[in-house]
Amino acid sequence: MTQLLWQKPGVKVDERIQRFLAGEDVILDREFFLFDIEASRAHAEGLQQIGILTGEELDGIKRELSVLAEDFRAGRFVLDEQFEDGHSAIEARLIERLGDTGRRIHTGRSRNDQVLVATRLWLKDRLARVAALCRESAEVALARATAEASLPIPGYTHLQRAMVSSGGMWWAAWAEGFIDDAVRARDTLAWVDANPLGSAAGYGVNLPLARDHTTQALGFGRMQVAATYAQLSRGKFEMGAIDALGAALLDVRRLAWDLSLFTSAEFGFVALPAEYTTGSSIMPNKRNPDVVELMRASYSAVAAARTEIEQLLSLPSGYHRDLQFSKGAIFHAFGRGLGALELLPDLLRNLEWRPERMRAALDPSMYATDLAVDLARQGMPFRDAYKQAADPARWAEGDPEASLASRVSPGAAGDLRLDVLQRRLDALQ
Repeated sequence: MTQLLWQKPGVKVDERIQRFLAGEDVILDREFFLFDIEASRAHAEGLQQIGILTGEELDGIKRELSVLAEDFRAGRFVLDEQFEDGHSAIEARLIERLGDTGRRIHTGRSRNDQVLVATRLWLKDRLARVAALCRESAEVALARATAEASLPIPGYTHLQRAMVSSGGMWWAAWAEGFIDDAVRARDTLAWVDANPLGSAAGYGVNLPLARDHTTQALGFGRMQVAATYAQLSRGKFEMGAIDALGAALLDVRRLAWDLSLFTSAEFGFVALPAEYTTGSSIMPNKRNPDVVELMRASYSAVAAARTEIEQLLSLPSGYHRDLQFSKGAIFHAFGRGLGALELLPDLLRNLEWRPERMRAALDPSMYATDLAVDLARQGMPFRDAYKQAADPARWAEGDPEASLASRVSPGAAGDLRLDVLQRRLDALQ
């Protein structure tokens, strides 16, 4: 391992203790190493503005940071156990290439605000991706709601046949859900869009750091002003981002449940794209909806990550090493969650209904609610109408398209209000 940034003369480093302290940190730091380099560039620019670096020194640092980023992308620079973490790797590289100039880069900053700003930039990037994927999924769902508005589908409550529903209603539900998820991801991104760089270890430094410059250079919406709060927000902002991701994954979980049921032989309502299924290792007859099942399971990683971070935050103010463990949690949550969301739009585009199976599942009992409401509309008290409509003798084969057309309450099959959803979707562009 390279010389530790904090190592003092005469202090012996116990390798077992150091392994425990470092843990997987240097490996995890690969996730936001490029963001750490980006923030180092902005910090160096700020140091030049206040006279800590000369223009020539700044040019050298920026040049070497660009080379480091390119070497990392190309695999020529590997972030591994020779470094304590990604932050020390950047400093070691600059010192190796630039000598004393590289030794100046850490002036006015701590690894505390260095990890905060890299994490914050990473979260912004991931939340933008969540919002984009939710928006794309909503676009697909809304287009299919329009195209399949009058397609009869059995509607269920308690997994029992309930009422006649429609393709329009099923798709509109997911369209609105993913619009909400996109809005939440976007709003959460705006909330975490605050620059902590320059807060140092949480108490500021005796330099007029150019925090306005780094805020603008890194594309933050605002500066996180209170230096101590920058530390207090670590974990809190990560949980907020995970909550936004989790909202989308909860919708994915319920949608995947529908598809798991609808693709079974007992339902047979849906055929999945072949690439979204796998075979059995022993049963030649099987095509299993494994992708859908793993999409359904993905929320578990998000929930676990949130719990892990929440349990870390039983801390007083100031920085504590416990927070190091928050990195793995967010990487796992977004890795698993975005993996599921990436597959969703194409799944929604390409799943196929089996209308004959859905129509065959519509039985006379599913028109009983329509009958009760019709009797009430004719003047009968609803509770009396309910009793009459509950009599199986009054049930008869119905016309599903007529039932759907008559369902004119706003948001129902006869008045889907898809234009309202389209306007909300357009506002996300």
